[in-house]
Amino acid sequence: MDIKEIQNLIRFVAKSGASEVKLEMDDVKITIKTGSDTETTIVQQVPAPQIAQPIAPAAPIVAEPAAAVPAAPAPANDDSKYITIKSPIIGTFYRKPSPDKPLFVEVGQTIAEGDVLCIIEAMKLFNEIESEVSGKVVKILVDDSSPVEFDQPLFLVDPS
Repeated sequence: MDIKEIQNLIRFVAKSGASEVKLEMDDVKITIKTGSDTETTIVQQVPAPQIAQPIAPAAPIVAEPAAAVPAAPAPANDDSKYITIKSPIIGTFYRKPSPDKPLFVEVGQTIAEGDVLCIIEAMKLFNEIESEVSGKVVKILVDDSSPVEFDQPLFLVDPS
C-alpha cells in the first residue's frame, strides 16, 4: 500500500463520519481514528518473517602467541594545565564585533579578567562573552561564524 492509497483512505474515512477504522493486510496494519477536528493515522508495517539460513561451519581458529613488543606510549596532549573557557549559551560564535572590525583576541595575546573574548549570537541578540580569568590565550577552539553548544569549549587560557 503506497502513500496515495493511505491518503485516499483517510479522506474516505473522514467523509464517512466513522470514528475509527482498522485495516489489516499481510504486511501493513492501519488504524484511522477521527475526532472532532483531528484525525489520527497509525501505520505499522510488519516485517516479513525471516527464513533461517544454514550457517557453514567455520574453520578452526588457531591463536599464535604475539611477539612481546612494548607499546610506545602515545604522546599526551598536556591541556590539563590550561583553563578552558566554555560557551555559556547556544548560538553562533563570532571572533569580532563586526566584519570590518579587528578580532577581540588572538592566540598568544594576554587577557585580563573582564576582557571581551567573543560574541555569541542567540535569537538575534549579540552576547559579549567576557573572560573570568587572566592569562594568555593558548588556543581558540572554534572557527569564526560557527554554531556552538552550551558548555562547548571555546578558548584555552594559560593562567601562569
